[in-house]
Amino acid sequence: MAKYLISFPAAAMQVPEHELAQVGHDAHAVIEEAKAAGVYVFAGGIDESIAPTLVAADGKVTAGGYTWAPELNGGFTVLELATREEAIAWATRIAKACRCNQELRVFGLDTQS
Repeated sequence: MAKYLISFPAAAMQVPEHELAQVGHDAHAVIEEAKAAGVYVFAGGIDESIAPTLVAADGKVTAGGYTWAPELNGGFTVLELATREEAIAWATRIAKACRCNQELRVFGLDTQS
């Protein structure tokens, strides 16, 4: 079993205002299906109203994130699945519900965590 990150940046979701409630309903339905299937780990969205904070190894705190990196926003789902094919199938369901493409990544296995 591997954990998969299924995500999208906020700009990818180009949904008319009048469809947002339905998108939310459809997305939550897929999450409920993942929970019922026993593959759900975590899901959510980045709260864009709270700016990121960069914390250094010495404890120094700086407002903002990495200046050289693209902004991290949007939504994400983490599922634990047996195969990449299953991950693609779930990503397809999420893409349909959210009305936007999803990026699929697998977490590396760290046996000590």
